[in-house]
Amino acid sequence: MALTITTLDRLNQYINGVMERADHHGQNVNEVILTLAGGVLWRATQDVEVRTYNNETANILWLVVGNNRYALAFNHQTGNIELRERTQTGNVLATFNNGTTASQVKQVFAQL
Repeated sequence: MALTITTLDRLNQYINGVMERADHHGQNVNEVILTLAGGVLWRATQDVEVRTYNNETANILWLVVGNNRYALAFNHQTGNIELRERTQTGNVLATFNNGTTASQVKQVFAQL
């Protein structure tokens, strides 16, 4: 199930949850998350949605840019965050981790 993020407070809660989970299970992405959050805020043209699991938010976020929908999802096997077309199982457009620079994130999001 998805939860629509419509307020800054809810977005803050979601990012805090992602950061807490990353500090425990995704230390390869715990820094780039903040840059990705900025990219989402910059480019999203509609409210974003996040996955929920057992009434808690989870590590998948959907954003729409123009007429195109994208998913940002943590890949547990690789330890990276992937930008995918339309859904969490769509084609991988980009992969992010703490080695990804802010400039690289900007370049990817500018092309959406």
